[in-house]
This record gives sequence, C-alpha cells and structure tokens, in this order.
Amino acid sequence: MNNKIMALLGAELPIIQAPMAGVQGSELAIAVSEAGGLGSLPCGMLSVGQIVSEIEAIRAATTRPYNLNFFCHHMPEFDQHQHAKWREVLAPYFDSLDIDPAALPNNASRLPFNHDIADAIEPFRPPFISFHFGLPDPLLLARVKGWGTKVVSSATTLKEALWLEANGADGIIAQGLEAGGHRGMFLSDDITTQIGTASLVPQIAHHVDVPVIAAGGIGDSGGVKAAMLLGAAAVQVGTAYLLCDEANTSVFHRSAILSDRAEHTALTNIFSGRPARGIVNRAMAELDYMNPLAPTFPYASIEAAPLRSHAEQQGRDDFSPLWCGQNTSGCKAISAGELTKALAKY
Repeated sequence: MNNKIMALLGAELPIIQAPMAGVQGSELAIAVSEAGGLGSLPCGMLSVGQIVSEIEAIRAATTRPYNLNFFCHHMPEFDQHQHAKWREVLAPYFDSLDIDPAALPNNASRLPFNHDIADAIEPFRPPFISFHFGLPDPLLLARVKGWGTKVVSSATTLKEALWLEANGADGIIAQGLEAGGHRGMFLSDDITTQIGTASLVPQIAHHVDVPVIAAGGIGDSGGVKAAMLLGAAAVQVGTAYLLCDEANTSVFHRSAILSDRAEHTALTNIFSGRPARGIVNRAMAELDYMNPLAPTFPYASIEAAPLRSHAEQQGRDDFSPLWCGQNTSGCKAISAGELTKALAKY
C-alpha cells in the first residue's frame, strides 16, 4: 500500500469489509480487523445504546482499527397521504398475510448521524467513519474530524466524488453499479447516472487527490488487482462476506445466494424508498423494481418490515430484501479472516 492509504486506513491490508446492516454485527468486523483488513460496523439501524455496546465489543476483542458506518440522509416528515396510497397497492398482500395496516407505526428505523450519536461515540474516538448519502453538516463533520477520526463517504458519480473532496472527505468510496445494497447517490436520484466500477474508478481517481476505494463487483484477489490497476488505492468488499461464518445472514438470504436466483439482481426502492440492489424476489417482480408510489426513504420500511416477517414465518422470502451484488462468485462459507487474507493475495 502507498503511504496515503496506509495513513487513511491504519490497517495492514487495503481491504475494507463493507458495512451491511441486517446481516452482521461486531463479530464480522472483529474478524476482518484481526486478519489485517478494516472491519466495519453498520450503525444506521442501531440505537445509541446498541452502537455503544457494539463498539465496546470490538474494542474488547481487538486493538486493530475498525470502521463505523452511518447514514447522513435528510429526514423528511412522515407523509400520511403517501403511505395511504402505497397501502392501497399493498392491500392484497396485507390481506393474504393477515396484517392490519392501520396498526403500523409512523416512524422509521434508519436514522441519520446526529449530535446525540456523536455524544455517545466521542469517548471512543473511533479511528475511521464512513458515511452513506453524502456527509453530515459542516459543524458535525468538523466535530468528528476533531477527534482525529478519518472520514470517507460513497460517491456513485464523478460529481459526487468532487463534492466529497471539496467538503472534507479524507477518502472516497467509488461505488459501482454492481454493488449490493443501497446506492450511496446523493446529488441526484436519477439512476441513469449510475455506472459500473470499471468506468467509475478511473474517472474519480484521475480527478481527485484523496485515496479512492473501489466498491462493487469485487469478489476475489483478481478483482482487487483489477481495481488497483484502474487507480484504486484500496477496495471495499461486501457480497463476498455474506456466507462467512461470522455473518448473520438469514437462511433465506443464504439460500438465495447459493441458488441460480443470484444471477438475477436489480435495483429496487420498494423496501426502503431508495434504490438498492438485491436478488429478485416476488415483491420486486410484482410491484416493479423502482415504483414511484413507494414512500420516501426511510419510511418505506414501515410497510415492508411486517410483510417480510409474516412471509418468513411461513417459510417464504417473497418480501425479504435480499441485498446482494452482481458478483457472488466469491461467496464461500469460510471464516471472514480467511477471506480477507485471500482477497489481499493479488
């Protein structure tokens, strides 16, 4: 690794384990950090108390650097009219699963990074934080960087990368279209702006001075090497870790990844309200992948969550967000440490 990326990551290997909410906790992050990579903890769906507890678990298990990941989206007001229209669309599914939509809450589980969270994590002075959907406001960002914390965020276009560099990011995650989970797009909601990793990485690397981290479609050491040749200084890998021993990936999710269904992924907004890549299932196929009636992020999960839980209780993944990238060739039921070391043999 060059000096810039070594100083940024603080890790031995240029491998970041992508934060994957819902399928992992501190155990996966610890395993990757102990192997020499940078393990990540997704914090966007955790309470403040849960975040603190997970940080304490990481610090008790390893002295290596780790990454905390937060969303920094704008939190809109709950739109009753929008949800009423969406529930009309979902009515046949609610009826078949015996769900009363009138009993659903009006709050969302994904909250943006804020000063309350900063208050809780400041005593730990985390070495590394990654953001999704841009950066927090300048005062909050300055507070975080004042701890000596390195900050990166995802860019899905060159314009986003230039914005991130101009607004204080220490590094940029170039998130190609192949990547699983939520798109980090924040300057536009037009998915036609989204391009693949092989096109995005050299564009960004040519125009910014901070280290570039390639993400999307990287599943083995060959993919790591290719990303480096394109101008990346490090890589972020998510999908390949989904079957690892330390991941909490559900039985439904693991089964889909191991089947031919994994050949069919698409961007969808029906589970959260923002475009995210997952394995195609019944809900995505029947409701349209990008449905204009889906509630604004993050409120779409209000309807999606009970549909998922009720269907899974019946043994079906019809409404489960099976987040997954386009390349599952690196998915293996091995330890995360073993995978991390294998990725670095490029």
